[in-house]
Amino acid sequence: MNGKEIYSILQEHFPDGAALSWDNVGLLCGRMDREIKKIYVTLDADMKSVERAAALGADLILTHHPLIFSAVKRINEGDYLGERLLKIIENHMACYAMHTNYDVKRMGKIAAERMGIQSYEILEATSEDGAEGIGFTADLPEAVSLGEYGKKIKAWFHIPEIRIYGDPEQKIDRISVCPGSAKGMEDFARAQGGQVLIGGDFGHHEGLDCLEKQIAVIDAGHYGIEHIFIEDMTAFLKRYCPDVQVYPAPIEYPFQSI
Repeated sequence: MNGKEIYSILQEHFPDGAALSWDNVGLLCGRMDREIKKIYVTLDADMKSVERAAALGADLILTHHPLIFSAVKRINEGDYLGERLLKIIENHMACYAMHTNYDVKRMGKIAAERMGIQSYEILEATSEDGAEGIGFTADLPEAVSLGEYGKKIKAWFHIPEIRIYGDPEQKIDRISVCPGSAKGMEDFARAQGGQVLIGGDFGHHEGLDCLEKQIAVIDAGHYGIEHIFIEDMTAFLKRYCPDVQVYPAPIEYPFQSI
């Protein structure tokens, strides 16, 4: 299947224009019109993923997080990013990123589905009509303790460990969810009546700030919820690009609990 056909399909469903202004999405490395027979789907284009893709003979690496975010001043073997770019280029692969455009178009929806939530409002709207954006806020069918809901998040997304800021016995019935980094999203949650903010990348001070604002936190880690991108986009590509072989990256958390 020609690369232009695949990129056209991706743009139709996840247009670059839906990404936030600071983001860097789309075809970041490679030729637009190259024939693509094998695609490797992963959250990050780290060296392990690039090497796996190369070993499979992949023509395209499809990632959630962009391989390139800022200006690249050199590409050589002495640079961490340069090493990966060289590996991609030398193995005649391309790299395509779907980051906040995917978050806006799909991430919140499939996270809600996995949590059994059917009705919600957008946490941070990015469209003028408020119909699209990042994350969501929703009511639970019944009140549950913060600790119990944390266990549910852990089970739904197969997360090895989570952290909770707040009283585990606190009863909650309205949640705000921001897959990936939820730092700085507490004011959106608070404005919508969210009692707990669920997401990742909370440091010590961010956790304390949320508690000061009367919002509990379930820290699922950055990878914890976002890894659903791999399964979802694998299914998407198999549906819309049936002639292409699609290989999902294994679900591997970047940390170990000891």
